[in-house]
Amino acid sequence: MSYDPETHGAFYGRRVGKPLRSAQQAALERVLSRFLLSLDDIADPRDLFPQAPDALWLEIGFGGGEHLLAHAAREPQTGFFGVEPFLNGMARMAVDLEPCGLSNIRLFNHDAGLLLDRLPDGCLDGADLLYPDPWPKKRHWKRRFVRPENLDRLARVIRPGGIFHFASDVPHYVGWTLAEIRAHGAFEWTAQTAADWTTPYPHWPGTRYEAKALREGRIPSYLTFIRR
Repeated sequence: MSYDPETHGAFYGRRVGKPLRSAQQAALERVLSRFLLSLDDIADPRDLFPQAPDALWLEIGFGGGEHLLAHAAREPQTGFFGVEPFLNGMARMAVDLEPCGLSNIRLFNHDAGLLLDRLPDGCLDGADLLYPDPWPKKRHWKRRFVRPENLDRLARVIRPGGIFHFASDVPHYVGWTLAEIRAHGAFEWTAQTAADWTTPYPHWPGTRYEAKALREGRIPSYLTFIRR
């Protein structure tokens, strides 16, 4: 699989890690042939699914796919767009997706901004950004996904009253996100008490990144925002 940076947007980070095992490579090829979406096919996003979904949801950077698969299985009437440019994460998810029998997932393996720019206004009921790369070095903070131009994109495609979830185990990125969203103005933080951001989301399946954070003594935060 090759990548052209001129067509893939401003993605920061690795696209490929360890060499894929033969079973992963085979599963990836089969899954992408069935579930991978093309930007050229997006007019009405509901037409991308065998049955027109009642709602549409986006997960940005789904990692190994644990949350995406659990969410899609729990809500079969919702169409899910999963974005993951990292090849090894896509392959890990492909191995688990094949036996699930789910048809309400479509995958995108490039920069999320490219997909957001093609989606129609107000088409999403919600979006998840779970454990994104925190880019801890100050000189790299501009690479964080939560920044004004991406919040503009999310605000355009999430309908009024829709949901934006952000989870991280990095306190600075959590504070950064709250400050950026407050300055942006299109989203309202729903928390009323500390439990609202320390308690995982309903039906939360956990992720491998969260498990690692907990093992290493880091405390995750789970933020929920409403599109004004």
